[in-house]
Amino acid sequence: MSMLTPASEVILRHAEEFTESHVLLAGDIQDLIAAQLTAKSVYASTTQYHQWQAMHPQLGDNSAFELTVNAEAAARCDTLIYFWPKSKQEALFQLTQIFSCLPVGSHVFIVGENRSGVRSAEKMTEAFVSLHKVDSARRCGLYYGELTAAAQFTLTDWLKEYQVGDANIATLPGVFSQDNFDNGSALLTNALTRPLSGKLLDIACGSGVIATVLAKRNPDLVLTLSDVSAAALAASRETLTRNQLEGEVIASNVYSDLSGKYDWIVSNPPFHDGLNTSYNAAQQLITGAKARLNRGGKICIVANAFLPYPALLDSTFGQHQVLAQTGKFKVYIATNA
Repeated sequence: MSMLTPASEVILRHAEEFTESHVLLAGDIQDLIAAQLTAKSVYASTTQYHQWQAMHPQLGDNSAFELTVNAEAAARCDTLIYFWPKSKQEALFQLTQIFSCLPVGSHVFIVGENRSGVRSAEKMTEAFVSLHKVDSARRCGLYYGELTAAAQFTLTDWLKEYQVGDANIATLPGVFSQDNFDNGSALLTNALTRPLSGKLLDIACGSGVIATVLAKRNPDLVLTLSDVSAAALAASRETLTRNQLEGEVIASNVYSDLSGKYDWIVSNPPFHDGLNTSYNAAQQLITGAKARLNRGGKICIVANAFLPYPALLDSTFGQHQVLAQTGKFKVYIATNA
């Protein structure tokens, strides 16, 4: 997060706008723009744990990893700079919550890459702020307006659910596969038909669907679920509760905040960070798994067939097997011998 994104570069073109402001930064913050802004105060709120890890050393208590922006912190601000995410529903969820606690009359700046769908900002927020475009550069759009009305926000109104067999899965906007059981995760859980026991770690757990489906079939599993997304962690906790399952749900950037060893590591790992393709999380997941598995423990992941994970599995474990595949996905398994 050392280099600035195009969206942050556009914000700095307007740096003089913020020198006398109390700024709230929120949304898809992917760099250290907060440390480069000159303002009376800056509070950076992120729903992504790895982004908070990068910001916290410089910002301290002026940065937070949280699902919803701290209402007291927002009330002290008079300017919002919001970085548009790739999910419109996630943007609407976050902005509605922010507009419920940001003072009416506050300045609102929304910035994002054109390919992210930021052009939707004007229509989506018109009930609360009248936005107009004030800059277009670096393939980004910057929109500005003043908050004219407070929003009403209740977290439970945004929870959705779907069924996988007898499992009830809770989801929130921005969580991977929020509307249904994605084909890749379904392939993985259907491939693991053998009885499972011991400690299971679900990394990049999303809504907790993989761990939940496996635990419903194998009630002796001891569950740990982790993700970098605050929305995913909240959804996973709710999913476990709805299915009367116990388990730890931990914010962790792959293995950064995890300890102990496991008998199973399962994952449908992401290969995007925001809008950008990134294999970093999956590479860390595979190469770090050997040190996190008990002897005889197994890692089982599902991935798009074109992704370069077989070589990583072989270099880490000496071998791997393809447990199941379709035209699009493959399920890989390897053992810590």
